Amino acid sequence: MHSDEYLTFIHNSKVRTHIMPNLNIPVNTKGGYIGTNTNVFYPIETLIFPKAPYTNTKYKPAYLRWYEGKEENIPKEIVPITNVFEHLYQIPPSDDTELPLSDISDKDSIWDAQRHKTEQVGDIYGYNAEFERYNERMVDCSTFLAYGFNDNGLKLKNANFCRVRHCPVCQWRRSLLWKSNMYIAYEEIKEQYPKGKWLFLTLTVRNPFIGDLRETLKHMNKSWDRLVKRKAFHGYVDGWIRTTEVTRPKKPKKKKTDPDVICPIKGNTYAHPHFHVMLFVKPSYFSTGYMSQKKWTELWRDVLRIDYQPIVDIREVKPKIKNGVLQTEEEAIKSAVMETLKYSVKPDDMMGDGSKAANEWFYELTRQTFKLRFVASGGVLKNAFKRDEDITNDDLINTNQDEEDTNTDSRRLMFTYKKSIHKYLYNPHLNQ
Repeated sequence: MHSDEYLTFIHNSKVRTHIMPNLNIPVNTKGGYIGTNTNVFYPIETLIFPKAPYTNTKYKPAYLRWYEGKEENIPKEIVPITNVFEHLYQIPPSDDTELPLSDISDKDSIWDAQRHKTEQVGDIYGYNAEFERYNERMVDCSTFLAYGFNDNGLKLKNANFCRVRHCPVCQWRRSLLWKSNMYIAYEEIKEQYPKGKWLFLTLTVRNPFIGDLRETLKHMNKSWDRLVKRKAFHGYVDGWIRTTEVTRPKKPKKKKTDPDVICPIKGNTYAHPHFHVMLFVKPSYFSTGYMSQKKWTELWRDVLRIDYQPIVDIREVKPKIKNGVLQTEEEAIKSAVMETLKYSVKPDDMMGDGSKAANEWFYELTRQTFKLRFVASGGVLKNAFKRDEDITNDDLINTNQDEEDTNTDSRRLMFTYKKSIHKYLYNPHLNQ
């Protein structure tokens, strides 16, 4: 049965009560894949152990270790079927049906694209023996997603993450966590400082050779420390968050709406590091402390101690018209937060044009940014974020993005990643 036909059947079904199925089904290791009788999802040849079945837990994929470490939790009473997720749990599709997560939950469809990017970046690491361990960790990253469920939808309750700095999945999850932290801090600040205003600041330097990136970033960080001590800054700025982004140099745009295109000359040899900063300023900034873009540029140049004019952009965070509707002030601030706390390195910049030179750029980027902090905050926002090293697996699972009820029972719908089609598929034989 095709997945669309199965979902149509669920929505049209008038059945409301069913007996729970027997979930104690053996794992299938035939046909060159590790999986179940429903979905094949993990090619054996991509793993670093010799032969199935796997008696040593060290060599089992993360989702099998997780599954076998759990006890079955079948309710003692029959549970009424009130939503599609309950139906999926109690009456799973036939073994010949591949049911993608993206067909079941629109908001979770982003997982497919993010996991595919992790595949691609992990493959690049796999080409170089120096980064082979990163490749191994990324191969086993987010291979399963365990969801709780209620009438409002799916709620992620468990997953496995590799925590590699440039893993697109882990970077995306960290970004979501930081945004959530910032939204909470914003609500607190709004109550304590109701008249404060927000500015969005971008600071750049001349593009360095990729091999000089580490020293350039250290210089930028020291220059920032000098900047926050200037009276023009600390006299009017109550708090700030600062993120570092590194991209490949891009070709100049003829129009603002033109897409970014990596420079064919310097894209694989130079880097473009810059700061994105949100400033929370006193109301008096606009009357007695206001600085034009020219003055901000001069101040940044002064603290950098350079002999050229850096590119600086400063603007007040104001509501914009989006899709014909004027944003509220809160929506404008949250948009600025999203811009500030986006990826430190975009996956497209990690991969480049796929050439050997592009891969070498990425390897050097990895060396140059090793253990450097890319997120900082100060003033009333000083404790807004967790440090990278303090972020746990649970933090990456529970990024607090759900506004609806997240309470569920202990039952879990299981989805596993199938590399050949770059999708997460429902795997009911691993349900808990």
